[in-house]
Amino acid sequence: MNYSLFDFLQLIGSLGIFIFGMKIFSEGLQKIAGNRLKGILSGMTRNRLTGVLTGFATTAITQSSTTTTVMAVTFVNAGLLTFVQSTGVIMGANIGTTITAWMVALFGFKFKITSIAVAVIGVFFAFLFSKNTRLRNIAEAMVGFGILFIGLDFIKGAVPDINSNPAIFAFLDGFAQYGYFSLLLFVVVGTVLTLLTQSSSAATAITLVMVFEGWISFPIAAAMILGENIGTTVTANIAALVGNVHAKRAARFHFFFNVIGVLWMLALIYPALHFIDFIMQYFTGSNASVMAGGVETRDTAALGLSLFHTFFNVLNVIILFAFIPYLVRFVEYIQPDRGGKDDEFHLRYISAGVMTSPGLAVEQAQKEIQQFAGVIDKMHESVTELLFLPLPTQAREKLMDKIHKFEEATDQFEVEISDYLVQISENTNLEHALTGRIRFMQTMINDMERVADIYYQISKLHERMTETDSKWPEQATEEMLQMMQALAVAINTMNANVAKEPAAVQLDGAIDNENQIDRLRDQFRDNHYLRLENGDYAPRAGVVFIDMLNRLERIGDHILNVNESAAGRRLKAMRIEGHKVYRPLG
Repeated sequence: MNYSLFDFLQLIGSLGIFIFGMKIFSEGLQKIAGNRLKGILSGMTRNRLTGVLTGFATTAITQSSTTTTVMAVTFVNAGLLTFVQSTGVIMGANIGTTITAWMVALFGFKFKITSIAVAVIGVFFAFLFSKNTRLRNIAEAMVGFGILFIGLDFIKGAVPDINSNPAIFAFLDGFAQYGYFSLLLFVVVGTVLTLLTQSSSAATAITLVMVFEGWISFPIAAAMILGENIGTTVTANIAALVGNVHAKRAARFHFFFNVIGVLWMLALIYPALHFIDFIMQYFTGSNASVMAGGVETRDTAALGLSLFHTFFNVLNVIILFAFIPYLVRFVEYIQPDRGGKDDEFHLRYISAGVMTSPGLAVEQAQKEIQQFAGVIDKMHESVTELLFLPLPTQAREKLMDKIHKFEEATDQFEVEISDYLVQISENTNLEHALTGRIRFMQTMINDMERVADIYYQISKLHERMTETDSKWPEQATEEMLQMMQALAVAINTMNANVAKEPAAVQLDGAIDNENQIDRLRDQFRDNHYLRLENGDYAPRAGVVFIDMLNRLERIGDHILNVNESAAGRRLKAMRIEGHKVYRPLG
């Protein structure tokens, strides 16, 4: 046995180069497509059939079925797609992912393009440093394409020669001597291989190399391809463990859809393989059978395996298409939506993980920030009830507990959204505009969390007043109500701006709201000191009033900061004739 540990490490390294090239290639394609991917998905999924076509097209563009599936789940969350419509996209993604196998089989085995791949890298490498964003994205995709096929060539070179390693061949051949049971065994091997590589494309490439080099027969390779179709769904199901109910349902649907397909294909595996063999002989004009193996059929076997991969996925969609509503009901039965109100303040849009398309990932973060702003709105309403409604002790305690839960939810939002934004920044080469937007988003969630903290502090101040039986005169209560109403208007403006693209945000309304809050604070502060001088309320109640008034004014400042971040620009406050006026910085 001439295969050493060093040779094995070379094989692992070659596989790493292939996966790295695939990643760069996929990310480059997604950046080129940009937000058009969103338009494709949201505009072409009126029914399951168009959903299948959309899923195929999106996966063909991105070279990543995972990205397509995550986008589909996202649109279900946002209400742009129903769960049934998203199933069409997932089925189409299954077909789209077979393009990778064709690309590898044609360019990696049938036509030797390694030297061309190196030349492609040479041509496009310099453009990686271009200031033109589109040109830089195209260069990234083409360099990834070149690295992908260099990695594939390295894999072919690192796989041990069958003639020099009879012991390894005998070991593998021993597992292939059990007839139909051997096929079942290698379905499991294909599944495990996909889990180990975390990439169905990489697992498919390894299978193609093994059948090309003669290490495994064509039926065994076909069984591994079936296993890889299961393995890619297991990876998604593991990722969905921390996801919401929509992510879980999509992952479960993908799993059951592929498993059912593998089961019926295993029942018809030999007729299907003979059909593929007939097609390959007919179109190649060769009498050599890929089922029989042999040196003369190696190129044909790689192409035949790609044909089998496509044949299986297309036929699986055709056969199961009519049964999708039943499969959907089954998935909804085993994965019920237990969230209800309890799930109201959990992350909804980014729990499936970071998308490889940075623009879409940032959009998902923005949706979570919109939900964050909705919690701030609800918190304001609850604090208003606490301050101004005469509540019995039990109802007041329940409301205090609710406000506390809101505050804890905002802490969670800040940490998890911030982590997500950091991951986007770390995992992708971002354009300058996107980097700036992420920074503004970070400041936005920080300001919103501070707003929630202050509201919670105000609720504790009111609790202290209740415990000491302190009261405000009617005028002070009315002034505090006016302050809360002014903040309600400011929060509504903030919510509207957070939902917009930065270029569409107008700050005039936000500035007017902030100026009104400042005017009220100044006026009510003067009134407060007059009441103290006249002895209208106890010093303890007066201290709470001015403390609460100043805290509410600080909320107004944070709300304006959120509006500025939503607009992607900062304002400078200036005093002109005693009035605060805002000017853009710079």
